[in-house]
Amino acid sequence: MCIINLKNSLNSLLVIIGIGLAWPAVALPPMQLYIELTPAGGVLRPEPGRYSGPVVITRPITIDGQGKVIIDAEGEGSVVTIEANNTILKGLRLTNSGDSFDQSNAGITLKADQALIENNTIDNTLFGINLLGGNDNIIRNNHISSKETSLSLRGDGLRLWNSHDNVIEDNTFFKVRDIYITNSEANRFINNHISYSRMGFELIFSHENELINNQIDYNSSGIVMIYSNDVLLKRNRISHLRGFAGSAMAFKETYGVKVIANRILHCAVGLSANAPLNPENILLIKDNDFFYNDIALYFYGERGGHRLHNNRFANNLLDVQASVPRAAFYNDWQGNYWDRYEGFDRDEDGIGDTPYELYSWSDRLWVDIPMTQFFRGAPIMESIDFIERLASFSDPALILRDKQPKVQ
Repeated sequence: MCIINLKNSLNSLLVIIGIGLAWPAVALPPMQLYIELTPAGGVLRPEPGRYSGPVVITRPITIDGQGKVIIDAEGEGSVVTIEANNTILKGLRLTNSGDSFDQSNAGITLKADQALIENNTIDNTLFGINLLGGNDNIIRNNHISSKETSLSLRGDGLRLWNSHDNVIEDNTFFKVRDIYITNSEANRFINNHISYSRMGFELIFSHENELINNQIDYNSSGIVMIYSNDVLLKRNRISHLRGFAGSAMAFKETYGVKVIANRILHCAVGLSANAPLNPENILLIKDNDFFYNDIALYFYGERGGHRLHNNRFANNLLDVQASVPRAAFYNDWQGNYWDRYEGFDRDEDGIGDTPYELYSWSDRLWVDIPMTQFFRGAPIMESIDFIERLASFSDPALILRDKQPKVQ
């Protein structure tokens, strides 16, 4: 392995070509020259300081900034473009990319396989990391933020296109637009934190991915999945998503997804899903917590079919809402905990003696007529709801029946 002391090497080169030892006062030393002096397989450890970009890496090298090196693209292009497999980039601050959405200017544009991107800070860049056709890469423990502009004019913190078998873990995304994954399969997103952005994860035509132990808060939406099958969503925590149309999790034409042991707190809508087109194309929603949401679950379509087992619903304004009652009724409800359950457990087996049934009373008026949201929880609405339950003028629609509700 070759470790380069670039300051001495570059100064020697400049003496040979007659430029002299001193950098011009108005220019930053160009990082591209240091990279060109580093042989394939070599380790580049620049002297602490700020260097100019953009730079392009065309052969496998390691750049280790040791937390003391800044590469500044000075508003032009992507800060670093990696075109060589087995490249390592760590301990750097990458800043000031260009502003072009057409060219997807980013902190890092990665067009290679088996790279390691670790312990970097990427700020004031349009996109954070743009992964184009890259496989088997590791992106770990980076802190990424976009340019200071309105939400819709930011770039994505991470973008994957046609990229497979990558590991993205322990990263922090702050004030970016989305984490956008399209036509990318079998990637793992673990222990990432996404906040004050638009969408946490948006998956389109991206199958067999895993999202585990991620935290998403104060965004517009959490996890949005479109035409993306056989995905695992496990132990994610999604909270404080208060946008009127936002959901912690939203699924459209997405099947075979396992939603297991997630915690969804204080969101406008906890989970939104359409009815499956085929009986085998269902969602498994199991062991999740839905607390303090406006609507915990929303189903739309003509029929149900999803499996909802052992979930916990507490302190939501509405636990379940559906476009038509049968969209939720024909789901498989079993062993869920409902804080509104009014039955008994006389044999003390932890299961209610009677099924839990949820009807559509006047407490759903504000869902059908959004203008009445102002009055939800008001005494007048509570009175109307009480009177309708006491002596209803028509039979209410049955939303769901859980035959074995948990009481603890």
